[in-house]
Amino acid sequence: MSAGVITVPAFASARDGVRHFFGTRSHADSLALDVGVPARQPGAQGCGWLLSVKQVHGTDALVLDRPLTKSDQFLGGWDALVTDQPGVTVAVRTADCVPVLVHDPRRRVVAAIHAGWRGAVAGIISKTFMLMADRFGSTRSDLRVTIGPSAGPCCYEVDDPVLDQLRVGLPEWESVVHDYRGHKARLDLKALIRRQVEGEGVPAPSVSAVNLCTICHGQLFYSYRREGRVNGTMVSGITLLSHR
Repeated sequence: MSAGVITVPAFASARDGVRHFFGTRSHADSLALDVGVPARQPGAQGCGWLLSVKQVHGTDALVLDRPLTKSDQFLGGWDALVTDQPGVTVAVRTADCVPVLVHDPRRRVVAAIHAGWRGAVAGIISKTFMLMADRFGSTRSDLRVTIGPSAGPCCYEVDDPVLDQLRVGLPEWESVVHDYRGHKARLDLKALIRRQVEGEGVPAPSVSAVNLCTICHGQLFYSYRREGRVNGTMVSGITLLSHR
């Protein structure tokens, strides 16, 4: 970890034509992020853009297939961003939900996904992959995916209303639920996302994860569940670098 962010070398590096990061609370505190408005970001390849949008725990994705300008505003609600534009960092904000970063090295497309249990059950992973295929020709077998810090099964307790939706929406829901006691259980949200990613056809060796729990590690991460309110959110993102 450096500069308050976590990177996953097994996922991608600048040599692969992308830059990525999973943020921590110190990194988030250093950002001046205006949701829905592109922010200028200096970098080794000159100034680029950072964009995060309003998230609504849904399954819609925003596609950025043109250069951004300082007058752009994206005022709708989306829980995934997809782009083929070099120099644009697509970012999501989390405080227990799962940040998922996607790279298609063949088609040179990247995506950032905000996946809570609601979005996961509703199919945000599948819908984002389908969008990448429809708009950019991405093939699941070419994708590389990394899953970031989120609420872990050690701490993430859910009750019957959540479990009921898992039962309806996930045929193998029992494989990601542990310590079922009465009307509560612990949910392994990362395992749920990994199952969905691999179930879509992404090869298991192309899927990586940061196995840190946001609830456990209070010095590193904000956590809605631990803190009882939104005191802040981590920012995680991915950038497609320009061809040299």
